[in-house]
Amino acid sequence: MKALKNITIGFLVSFVGSLPLGYLNIIGVEILSKLGINRLVFYLLGVIVVEAIVIYFTVIFAKQLVENKKLMKFIDFFAVFFLLLIAYLFYANSNQTVEGNNYLEDYARYSPFLIGMVLCGLNFLQIPFWMGWNLYLLNAKSISLDRKLKFYYILGTLTGTFFGMLAVIVLLDSLSQKILDYSKWIIPVLIPLFFLALAGFQVYKVYKKYYRLKKN
Repeated sequence: MKALKNITIGFLVSFVGSLPLGYLNIIGVEILSKLGINRLVFYLLGVIVVEAIVIYFTVIFAKQLVENKKLMKFIDFFAVFFLLLIAYLFYANSNQTVEGNNYLEDYARYSPFLIGMVLCGLNFLQIPFWMGWNLYLLNAKSISLDRKLKFYYILGTLTGTFFGMLAVIVLLDSLSQKILDYSKWIIPVLIPLFFLALAGFQVYKVYKKYYRLKKN
């Protein structure tokens, strides 16, 4: 019973957490649109392999990580740089996209599985996300992570991430084909603006967390 509960709660938390329009989902849309569903599946598998490692260690070291203020501060500041970098990369490749030369073709020789692993590995924001959820669920006694039970929880989270991202990516790909010219507007304009907005929000969070408190 506890195993089923761990799987269910892990699935729900991860499924909902994968729904926001993050860079992994956006890149997944490009892979589906330009390279096909098979490549997308391998991309998602690469993502969840890294996520499995992150969740496993945040389950084990959740309390220790929370107390490491230097690491948390580095993650918060790095997130700003990373979001700005993603915005620039999409904008920098926009000319090739508009001209019909899919920049993903330049990377097609690389395994989508490897691409998913690398990009997920750069997503340091998942550390505080999973750390916070794990601590909350443990304190609320919603999950049990004793011995083998933690692996049922991890299985649920990985399944939730896979199907959550797949649902969002398929939906976005469908909407982009019906509503907008994906190559001419979303990649060069909307996506960079979206990540700039995320970076701005992250700057506000950093200011509020590390600087505004000092003034008060």
